[in-house]
Amino acid sequence: MTLTFDIKPTTNPTSDQERAAKLANPGFGRVFTDHMAVVQFSQDKGWHSARVESRANFPLDPAAAVLHYAQEIFEGLKAYKRDDGGVNLFRPDANAQIWNSAERMAMAQLPQNVFIEAVEQLVRIDRAWIPGGEGSLYLRPFMIANEVFLGVKPSAEYIFAVIASPVGSYFKGGPAPVSIWVSENYTRAAVGGTGGVKCGGNYAASLKAQAEAIAHGCDQVVFLDAIERRYVEELGGMNVFFVFDDGSLSTPPLGTILPGITRDSIIKLARDAGREVREEAYAIDQWRADAKSGKLKEAFACGTAAVISPIGKVRSASGDVLINGGEAGPVAMGLRKQLVDIQYGRSADPHNWIRDVK
Repeated sequence: MTLTFDIKPTTNPTSDQERAAKLANPGFGRVFTDHMAVVQFSQDKGWHSARVESRANFPLDPAAAVLHYAQEIFEGLKAYKRDDGGVNLFRPDANAQIWNSAERMAMAQLPQNVFIEAVEQLVRIDRAWIPGGEGSLYLRPFMIANEVFLGVKPSAEYIFAVIASPVGSYFKGGPAPVSIWVSENYTRAAVGGTGGVKCGGNYAASLKAQAEAIAHGCDQVVFLDAIERRYVEELGGMNVFFVFDDGSLSTPPLGTILPGITRDSIIKLARDAGREVREEAYAIDQWRADAKSGKLKEAFACGTAAVISPIGKVRSASGDVLINGGEAGPVAMGLRKQLVDIQYGRSADPHNWIRDVK
């Protein structure tokens, strides 16, 4: 399917001076670019009205389906400024598989090429917003159901859009070791649910547990499985890896967790280096025991926003456990550098992950 995007530059662009001031310290997800890409869907027209226009509010009826039945999905990816001034996207074809989430949420299937074109068009028109250095332009493609009705059924109308936000480091101070709170009162997902889907409801359900983590002085929460409350699944918004004394890595298996693109990239890079990587269940008690015995050398979280963040401490009602003495480990930081160097075009791209935005 091919759609031609109608490009309508804003009539009130941010001045160079104001944009420079915002890019000096953008934080994460607080500053937004001038434009957005939008494509609409209806049962009679299919996908239509593709355009890039001024970032603005959507006109939403109070009875729009997304407001009542939460038919909503999203993705996250970044655009990186290379040293030569060019712009890279990292694995947008993988993010374009948003249709996997759409299928589970009974939403319209967006063609992969339309997804990528929407992202690229927005990057082209707002490329001046991409920070230099270790900054990047965070892109948020999302889809919402906007049919006006109160019956319980899949919507017949959708809006797909992409917005962009220049960002610095996800965690204050960069990739320093983070502390993790083990949630024993809340679970994130169950077999047959939406744990492997990038939908807003998963994140809404994690916020109470995240608040509990913060109340205990931790940066993030880690969830256990919903059946036995034993096996580590993922953090509130990131996948997790473990590094052992024999050089191998393990990460929880897919099913009830998100199939993160950063997770998949780390698996491939680690295996390229000759490391064994297992996708297997790992109990929280085993995590504690292995950390204390020294068998577990490192643990780290990963995701598009944070890339890789070492885990320094695991806290719970049962006590605290330090990982690698609370310090960042060489495997996590080595993988992080390797991945970031590929993203910024500073090193070879062995898996053809980079898409050059012309």
